[in-house]
Formats: sequence, structure tokens, C-alpha cells
Amino acid sequence: MMFISPRQVDAWLEGTNIRKYIRAAHLPYSQYSYFLLLLKCSIASVSIFAILTIYILSLPDDVQLIPGMANIYTILIAFVLLVPGVIIGIFTYPQTVATGRKSSIDLDLPYAITYMQALSTTMTLYNVIRKIYEADDLFGEVGKEFGLIVRDVEVFGDDLYTAIRNLQKVTPSKNLEEFLNDLLLLSNSGGDVTNFLSSRSAYFRESAARELESILKTIEVMAEVYVTAFVAGPITMIIIIVAQNLGGKSDLAGYMPLIIIGLALGSIGMIYILYLMLPSIKMDITRKPREESEFSDVMIGKEEYSKVDKSFLKRVEAKRKRFKLENLLKNPARAYISDYNYGIALGCVCGGIVSALYYLGYLNEWIPGMSLEAFISLLIIFSLAPPSLAYEGRSWFVNSVESHTPEFLRQLVDMKDVGVTLQTAISLISNSKLGVLSQELVMTSEDIRRGATTINALVRMEDRIGLVSVKRAISLLVKASEVTDYIKDVLIIAINDFEHYLKLKKDRFNIAITYVMIVYLAVGIYMYTAYSLNVSFVSSFTNFNISFDTSGNLTDMFRIGLVLGFFSGLMAGQLSANSVLAGLKHAILLVLGCFVLFVFIIPYQLDIAAEAARVAADAAANGGV
Repeated sequence: MMFISPRQVDAWLEGTNIRKYIRAAHLPYSQYSYFLLLLKCSIASVSIFAILTIYILSLPDDVQLIPGMANIYTILIAFVLLVPGVIIGIFTYPQTVATGRKSSIDLDLPYAITYMQALSTTMTLYNVIRKIYEADDLFGEVGKEFGLIVRDVEVFGDDLYTAIRNLQKVTPSKNLEEFLNDLLLLSNSGGDVTNFLSSRSAYFRESAARELESILKTIEVMAEVYVTAFVAGPITMIIIIVAQNLGGKSDLAGYMPLIIIGLALGSIGMIYILYLMLPSIKMDITRKPREESEFSDVMIGKEEYSKVDKSFLKRVEAKRKRFKLENLLKNPARAYISDYNYGIALGCVCGGIVSALYYLGYLNEWIPGMSLEAFISLLIIFSLAPPSLAYEGRSWFVNSVESHTPEFLRQLVDMKDVGVTLQTAISLISNSKLGVLSQELVMTSEDIRRGATTINALVRMEDRIGLVSVKRAISLLVKASEVTDYIKDVLIIAINDFEHYLKLKKDRFNIAITYVMIVYLAVGIYMYTAYSLNVSFVSSFTNFNISFDTSGNLTDMFRIGLVLGFFSGLMAGQLSANSVLAGLKHAILLVLGCFVLFVFIIPYQLDIAAEAARVAADAAANGGV
């Protein structure tokens, strides 16, 4: 690739904004290296297409790679998927990622500004920006953007003004660009930064609400496209399959692999696009190590470390592992929802049991005729159930803690109004009924009683809970407590921030649940159509002494239903929370519905219809005699 110079690439890509999108997406490529990546992938796709074309053309004239489709059309489909599809996908990838980062930045910006407001009373502007960068686990993409300022200042030696101007040129968020511009103007004029941040926080909360509306419109469009293309399409196909089978033609059955692969790949593509474009609901329980603690000033050099008794270190490590195991045994539910690895391991065990039952022949005895499809259904259900249970347990924990956090902060405000110290206030509030949060407050109060400082006890509580939303509020409280005992104003800010977050989260859920129900309705229509075609429609021909073998139809529809139910469930989770894990429960329910329909309901109804037809035939024969 050395025959192409960077100058030529710049000339070819002039006017495309690809360089800006690459930097806005934080991709580790220059414009030149990304172009080379695009060129390599294009050459690879053309090569694969050429090999596939040669293979298809070498087939005899009476052999079709896809039954029922002329080979020339197969070549055209392969060309569209491999060559333009790959090129367009790679070329637009930076813009898609940048668009997703823009949404995340706009939603997190009000919280970052509130945090900056609390810090600005005792820190310089650069130190405030650096603190936001260090707290990237709390402020997500905003922290990463501020990391560019820190890099330019500390690595490249730029002054703060130049570093901020550099970030303005590449950030995908117009809101952040506008905020940084106003911040520079105010800083250069010597204005009050704290008051400015207070006013801008309220403004960008409104901007975040507008950004959420834009996100919900994206969800609406993607949901409609998915239902139209990937649910209505299969319904049309099964009707055509049944009609052709009734007419004595079954050529379309050869399209089944193509239909199933198309459904799977199309669904995966849409889920991935949503993942890139939409911000997820933050439910991670993080355990980010802190550099600052009551022992942060204790330094151990290499020489001192080498003098430490190795056996002592081994005993300490063994005791640490024992304590971890004891905590796991004392509270297994909390450990289970905190670490998805437990759920995944249990899911693998359950999947292994189902697989063993299938390969040993038990499933074939219990469910004759469609044991393979039943095995796939049960494998999906039992493998996904444990990690889904872990996710839903974490979701319950998150909702419980978040719903009680504003009340905890309000009680702190009330007690500070009457002159109660922060330590005493925490001890008194720990006796309140605040759900899961009460247990954490009891532990925090006990930490203080045993001699820990209030700040360190709050930091430990923040780390135990581990939720981003709660850590933001507690961090504000900790920073305010480090500066002054008068923390009422900061607590009010934290309450407003948290209630704003809960309102946006509730609005998103209320809108997204509508499209989740649409996905359920669409899959339900597919199942009803399959039932009607296999039972009501086919059975109606028995009055004319006409019978059809529907076993092939039933198997094909079962397979399409499994693929449709599984990926529709994942899509529902992506629409509601931008998380595949949130879609596991939907996938389980839809696959279970498909399993019950095709394994029990339809065969049972067909047996009843067959028995009725036999009785009618016997009655007619006896009457004739």
C-alpha cells in the first residue's frame, strides 16, 4: 500500500469529513491508516466475491446454488452484500460511532457541569477539568473528551486555552462545544465560574431532555423498520410456502436456509447499529480503585518491599481470598447479581444438561418428530435463564437504590437545617425505611462509629453500591464535605440532578415499552398466522376429503419462529435499555411461546382434526353400507 501517499488520500477524501468523524469517534486511526483499512477490506470482499462467482459459474446449468433462484441472481445478491455493503459499512462506521458518542455526551453533560460547580469553589479551572477526566467512570464520554484537554496540556505542552480550542474542533457534541466556548470567554474575562456553571447546568438539563426525544425518535424508526422487514417478511414467506405446498410445489422450501440466515444477520446488524447509536442505561456495578484514602501517603519503596516476609504476604493473600469466599457464602444473591460470570457459568451447566439429554436420546423419546427444534428451544431457554436472572436481579437492585436515594438526600438536608452533624444525620437516617439503601447506611454508620472519617465511610459506601448514578450524588457530597460543613446547597443540587436523571430514565422507559409491546405483538401475529395456516386453514379441506402433509410446513415455521423469537427478544432489550442482556428475558418468553405452540398446541389440534376426519370417514363408510 506504500504506492498511495497520505497526500493523495487527503485529496481523495477532501470534503468527506472522514477525518473529523474518526477523531470524534476516538478511533485509533489517522485518515490515511483508516483509508488503507477500507482499501484492504474492499480488496478482500472483491476477492471473496470473485471466488464465489467462479464457483457458481462452474456449476452445471441444471444446478442452482439456491433452489428456485437462477444463479445470476445469486451472484447479484452476493455482490450487493459483499462489495458495496462492506465499503459503505466501513466508510460510515466512524460517523455512526460519533453520533452515538454525541448522544452520550449530551446526556451526561449536565451531571459533569454540576460536579464542576461543586469543585470550582476550591480548584482552578484546569484541575476541575482534570477531576472530570479522572472520574470518567461517572461521566462517561464527557470524561473521555476532557481527557483530550489533559493530554494536550500534560503531554503536548499546550496551554489550557489552546487545548480547549482543539477539543472544540473535534468533539461531536455541539452542546459541549458551546459550553467550552462560553467557559473560555468567562475565564478570560475573570467572571465568576461557579455562578456560570450553576446557570449552565439548568440549561443543559433541558438540552438533555431534547436529546432524549431525538433518541426516542431513533428508537421509533428502528422499531418500525425491524417489524416491517423482519416480522412481516417471514409472515409473507410462510403464507407463500403453504400455498405452494398446497399446489404441489415445494421449491420455495429451498429458500429456508437463506431466510433463516437473512433474519439472523439482519437482526444482528440492527442490534449493532442501535448499540453504536444509543446510550445504554447504566447498571454497571463498578469497583474502580481509588488513589486517595487514609493510607494514600504511605509509600513503600522496592528496598522496603523486598524486606517484607514472603510468608506473611502469602498469609495475607490467603486471608483475603478466605474473606472473599466468606462474603460470597454470606450474601450469594448480591455476588450473583454483581458478577455476570456466575450466571454465565450456571447457564453453561444448564445448557450442558440439555445437550446431554438430547444426545442420549431422551428428548427424542419425549418429543418425537421435532427433537432437534425442541432441543434448540430448550437450549436457548435454559442457557439464557441464569444470566437473565442475574441481570433482572441487578435491575431490581439498581431501581431500589435509585428510587430511595433522593429521599436519603432530602433527609440529610432536613437534618442539616436543624444543626445536626453529618455523622449524626447518617446514623439517624440509617434507621429509616429506605429499602436496600438502609443496609448500606447502617454499614456506613458502623464504619464511622469504629473510627473512620465521615468522608472515608461515604467513599466506601459509594464503592460498595457501585452505581454510577449514586456515585455521582455521593461524590458531590464528599467533595462538599471536604471544603465546608455547610453542604445544604450542594445537597439540593445533588437532589435536582438525581431527580432529573430519574425523570429521563422513566420517560425513556415509558416510550420504549411501547415498541417492546409492538415487537411482542408482531411475533404474536406470526405465531397466530402459523397456527391458522396449520390448523384452521388446512383442516377446512377435510370437508372435501382432501388431506395434506403439513409436517414439512410445521418444521419450517418452527425454525423461522425460533430465529424470529430469539432475535426479536434481543431487539426488544436493545430498544428498551440498549442492552442485549435486557433482551434475554424477552428472548426466553418468545422462544418458550414458540416451543409450546409448535410442540404441543398445533400437534394436539392436528390430532383432534385427524381424529374427527377419521370418525367422519368411518361414519360415511358405515352409512354407505
